Amino acid sequence: MKKDVGLIPIEIIENKIYLIRGIKVMLDSDLARLYQVETKALNRAVKRNEDRFPVDFMFQLTAEETKNLRFQIGTSSSKYGGRRYLPFVFTEQGVAMLASVLKSKRAIHMSIAIVRAFIKLRELLSTHKGILVEMEKLRRTQKEHGQHIVSILNVISQLLNPPPDKKSKEPMGFRDRSKDKK
Repeated sequence: MKKDVGLIPIEIIENKIYLIRGIKVMLDSDLARLYQVETKALNRAVKRNEDRFPVDFMFQLTAEETKNLRFQIGTSSSKYGGRRYLPFVFTEQGVAMLASVLKSKRAIHMSIAIVRAFIKLRELLSTHKGILVEMEKLRRTQKEHGQHIVSILNVISQLLNPPPDKKSKEPMGFRDRSKDKK
């Protein structure tokens, strides 16, 4: 097995994976940097091989998704030398397909590293899924307890501040009626 020389650490690749539309994806510009090609060259190669990239391998972001992503990662706007078109994103399968389209040793090795990063993230998420389930149970229990506490506070408030009884103004208790007849 050959050693991957000059490749980027997996942690850096993991930081380039975003969750968009509920899917883990990578931006075309990030992939171009990793593959050491220009973004437009990467996108041209993809367009020449469109049949290899169905929508579950690659899709273009909407303007709103691009805006949200720019806020999240701090990329520049088109006014200051940034992109002038909506970026494409690639799923794990799209990244694997890029290696066959770009056909360089670097692309092959980077695709392997990127797929490994996707796999590592998937494993990490699956191990923490149990924790998420338990946290959801706690959240539901806490919400129920909160509702019970509000009910208890309402009852206590009613006991401490009973509404005035408008029907009778006579004092409560026993009284000697023999004194009333005189």
